[in-house]
Parts: sequence; structure tokens; C-alpha cells
Amino acid sequence: MDTDTTTVIPPPGSPATAWIAFDHAVRDIHYWSYASPLGAPPAVRLCHTDGRIREAALRAPEPLPELVAIRCADWVPAVRKQARRVLAAALAEDPAGTLRRLTPLVLRLGRREQGAWAPERFEASLNDAPALLGELRTSEDRPTRRFAARLTVGAGLLDVRELAALAAGEPDPPTSGLWTDAALAALAADGPDDVAIDALLGAHGAMVRSAGVTALRGAGRTAEAAGHLADRSGLVRACARWLVRQDGGDPYPLSRAALTDPARVSPYAVTGFAECARREDAPVLRALLVHPAGQVRAAAVGGLRLLDTTDIELLRTLLDDPSAAVAREAARSLSGSAARLPADWLMARIAPERPSHTRRAAHRLLFARGGVAGLRASVQLLTDRDPALRTIAAQRIRSMWSPYRTPDLPPGDPEVGALLDRCTHLFSDYVMRRMRASLGLPPAPRTV
Repeated sequence: MDTDTTTVIPPPGSPATAWIAFDHAVRDIHYWSYASPLGAPPAVRLCHTDGRIREAALRAPEPLPELVAIRCADWVPAVRKQARRVLAAALAEDPAGTLRRLTPLVLRLGRREQGAWAPERFEASLNDAPALLGELRTSEDRPTRRFAARLTVGAGLLDVRELAALAAGEPDPPTSGLWTDAALAALAADGPDDVAIDALLGAHGAMVRSAGVTALRGAGRTAEAAGHLADRSGLVRACARWLVRQDGGDPYPLSRAALTDPARVSPYAVTGFAECARREDAPVLRALLVHPAGQVRAAAVGGLRLLDTTDIELLRTLLDDPSAAVAREAARSLSGSAARLPADWLMARIAPERPSHTRRAAHRLLFARGGVAGLRASVQLLTDRDPALRTIAAQRIRSMWSPYRTPDLPPGDPEVGALLDRCTHLFSDYVMRRMRASLGLPPAPRTV
């Protein structure tokens, strides 16, 4: 049997997915070639399509542990029984090494119909090895970290400060959520702990910080909620506003006070103010449209959108803003009013000499207008020097067609026909025929 490239045995330390892929590759080769397993490496025989060959390979000296673990979820009962006997012996002889090596693979196999046995055995073994649990909590494999976190929390091995520190430092959101929930439960059961709460408040993840803000109430530290009204996360800001109100305060004047010093205004403070402001507060945000920081100007545009105050003449000038964030926010705010903007004025802003962010914002609004103007702009950009604009233009042209609705284009318009002739490569012949027919246009000329 040829085992050169498609059945290369993964080297030690390979990820779990490599072993699963190897198993599939060997079985596919055997299925189609009907090659004899005699002389094949033991690892290849462990993956053979014939269950008798797999079972015999499991009785050979020192079969590869990863493939033994895969065979524990085998669809043939005799193979499963023998593989589980081998894996149980390995767990008894070297529990730490086996758990360390095979946990990531076993967890993925646990989703198979016959895969529950190994994860259950590993869980029972880890419950007796708290030191190894600590090692698995730092594994590079995220499912393994989640598994170790769940077992650690269930066993109650850590105090509230350790739980909070793990929640704050964990980059995987589901794992961080496990630590956060456990820390909050410990705070509720044992009383407030300022060190743990500070750890939660200093976390990178918004869910963890929001939990820290919520925990301030139980610790009698509700006065600190005002300091989180300008957090970079909307979730944390919402929790801070809730906490201020629970303490009998009003987040509105606190959020407005954060805008009094232009030199210290942050974009998140602007957004936080807009989230609790009223429409009559629009002048406060308009005044920030000339702020020297582009992110602050962009936040002011977004804030005006939250207040549902769209000043078309004011916002259209912001398409030429030197900040890409401002132009992007202005385009978002004007999308619903794009039909009221002059098409020629927008077309001038997709010219090659304009900055890329201005061109993208103007193209977005031209397409939002619908009709021939959007198609004309998109077709023009199909050959643009900017690859990102070419891609966006192609995507928007494709989005015009749906079998359930007619494109928003005037029927029988010769210009539309000419424009469609320039983008036939974006559609199949069938779709192009359907689209042209729905618009009352003759079929495209055949190319030789």
C-alpha cells in the first residue's frame, strides 16, 4: 500500500485535528484501493476500514496513544472494547502523561456517538489530580482550558481572588465566562472582596468588567460607577448607568460633565453621553464635530445618529473629513437620506484623486440611493486601482440581483443595458439573462 504523502503519521505533539485527519485519510485510501494491510505501519492498520484489522493492531505492542483514543469511539464494539482496555491501562500506568497528551483529542472525540466513555474517564482521573488540572488550565487548546475550568470550578479548588484573576487574564470568552460566574458566586456567598472586584474591573474583556461594575454594589462602592460611564464597552457603560440609578443618582449630568473639558474628552465619553442624552442635547454633540481628534468627531456623528437628528447639509461635508472614522460614520448616518443627496456631488467623490475613505463613503451612499446612479458608480469602480474598492463594487453589483425581486433599475433603459454589459463576468449566463429579461432588456451580445 502506498503511504507516502496522504498518510504521513503526525509527529509527536501534533494537534488533535491532525490525528483525526490522519484517521480519515487512511480509511479513504483503504476504501478505494482495497490494498492489503500486510506490511503497513501499525498506525495505518489502526485506521484501516476493516474492524478486524483495527482490533488486531490494538493488540500490537505500544500502539500510538492518539489512535487508541480515536478507536475508543469506534463504531465496531469489539474495536471499542479493546481500545478502551488499552487506554484504561495507560491511564493506570501513567495518568499524568496520558491526560496531558490526550485530553485535547479526547474532548473532540466526545462529540461522537460512541465518544462519551473517554471524557468521563479523563474527568474522573482529573478530579484526583488537582495539580494537573492547574496545568491544563494554561493549555494552548481552548476546549481543554474550558474543560479544566469547569472541573476546577466544580471541585471548588480556588478562592475568589484566584477566580477573579483567572477571569481577568483569560483570552477565551467562554472560559473567561466560567471564571467570572464562579467569582460572582463566591462574592455572593462569602461577601465582598475588594481585591477580587478590582481584578474584574481591570480585565480586558467587557463581560468581565461589567461583572466587576455590578459587584461594586454589594461591596458598598457604588460611588465608583461614575468612573465607568465612559468605558470603551457599551455593556460596561450600561451597567454603570444602572448602578448610578440604583444608588439614587442620575447618569445624565455625570456623562455631560465628562464633556466639559475638550482636551480630555474621549470618544467613549461622547458615546456614553449620547446613550443617555435627549434630542435637545444635539448642539452639545454638534460642537464636537470640530474637535481635533478624529475619533471624538466620529463618536459625535454616531451620537447624533443615536439621537435621531440627521442634519444632511452638515453631515455631507464630513464625507471629506481627513479621518476615515468620521467619513464612515457620516455615511452610515446619511444612508437613510441618500436619495436627497445630489448624485453628481457624490460621483465627484469617488474620483481617483480623492482619499480612499472618502471614495468608499461616497460609493456607499450612491449605492444606497439605488437606481442607475448606484450601478453606474459600482461599474466605474470595477476597474479601480484600489483592490478593496473593486471588491466592494463587485459585491454590491451582485447583491442587486435576487430571483424574488426585480432590481431597482428603470426598465428598458439603454444605459442600464450598457452598464450590465460591462459586468457580465460577475454573473452566470443564466442569471444575466434573467436579470436583463426582468428589466425589459435584450439579451447581451454573444462574445466570440
